[in-house]
Amino acid sequence: MNIELLKYPIGEFETPKNIASQDVTLWINEIETLPNRLSNIVINLTKEELNTPYRPNGWMVRQVIHHLADSHLNAYTRFHLALTENNPTIKPYAEAAWAELNYLKHTPISISLNLITSTHARLVLLLKSLSSADLEKTYTHPQYNKEFKLNQVIALYAWHGKHHVAHISQLIKRNFDNNKL
Repeated sequence: MNIELLKYPIGEFETPKNIASQDVTLWINEIETLPNRLSNIVINLTKEELNTPYRPNGWMVRQVIHHLADSHLNAYTRFHLALTENNPTIKPYAEAAWAELNYLKHTPISISLNLITSTHARLVLLLKSLSSADLEKTYTHPQYNKEFKLNQVIALYAWHGKHHVAHISQLIKRNFDNNKL
């Protein structure tokens, strides 16, 4: 089994260079539909299936769901920082360490699914309100020592949701009853 394909089932994220308004609209739609797409594929999974890693040495499905909630909540905050400060340096977080926090192994996924739904509802309202000038605003990510424009960040989080949904979907196709999809 190709471990790189298991890690990046839709390919690695590539920051787009030229971004058109229709690209942004498409990405916002993908962000808007993530909560339903994710809920629909995990709703019928058993406890054992939720505790199955999506790849060898990878996170359990449960951890992926909690990670999406953590990550997209951080994204929401980063958008606000970029819109209210001049190129702020954002605070990175140890996402792998967060995913390993013991309480999350016992936290029902419904809590994170609800958080994703609420976060995305507000995030989409924010994203749809952005002007062309807003989309050019930036923040600096110190881990990469790089500035990111908000229009690029929208692309990143659209990819990020699809990336993790693909992890779960492919696991279901490989290991579980395909009728769950």
